Amino acid sequence: QVQLVESGGGLVQAGGSLRLSCAASGRTFSDYIMGWFRQAPGKEREFVAAISSSARSTYYADSVKGRFAISRDNTKNTGYLQMNSLKPEDTAIYYCTTVRSSLPVSFVRQARDYNYWGQGTQVTVSS
Repeated sequence: QVQLVESGGGLVQAGGSLRLSCAASGRTFSDYIMGWFRQAPGKEREFVAAISSSARSTYYADSVKGRFAISRDNTKNTGYLQMNSLKPEDTAIYYCTTVRSSLPVSFVRQARDYNYWGQGTQVTVSS
């Protein structure tokens, strides 16, 4: 089992920045791909970004490419999502998730690909 706890969400004006954190416990965090998803009201959960277990590879949804950056610190069992140039359409609950997989991170873009999920953190971007 892997337990994940997100933090860092909040209310920010358009154009602003937030940094989300995902604290992991349980199994060896460095063995797992880590991803971020988000879900807006009335919409399906959508992929945001993923990072390989070693942090050498990352992959982003087109909607956030160039604005968001995913990273991880395996020595701290923590992952991050730096969100810049935020837009109102980025408003959603953001979830951290992990899976133990040898696939390239570009192959794990569906929610069903992941095993463990955090409880989510709300991000609201005002216009």
